[in-house]
Amino acid sequence: MHFLNILLQAPATGQGQNAALQQILLIVVILVIFYFFMIRPQMKRSKEQKKFRDSLQKGQRVVTIGGIHGKIVDIQETTVSIEVEDGSRLRMEKSAIASSLSDQLPDTK
Repeated sequence: MHFLNILLQAPATGQGQNAALQQILLIVVILVIFYFFMIRPQMKRSKEQKKFRDSLQKGQRVVTIGGIHGKIVDIQETTVSIEVEDGSRLRMEKSAIASSLSDQLPDTK
């Protein structure tokens, strides 16, 4: 406690350099926090989505980003064809597939 009082009463020499160092340190801390709370989780989510889309298989029941439920009947490099309830087939990009229902719902057909 006594040492803290001595430091607080000491004359401030080189405050300009100290303030600049504090500002740089503050910016670095903000960037680190931004990375761990914003950038890193988004990158992880993106990798998981890519892995999911690469593992799509025929017969798998899926939901598109637009909310269309269907079963995959054909897979190409970047597109998939899904069959909806009335027997219609829709061709769409793999990136439009949001999630799989194969594990959640039994196959009704």
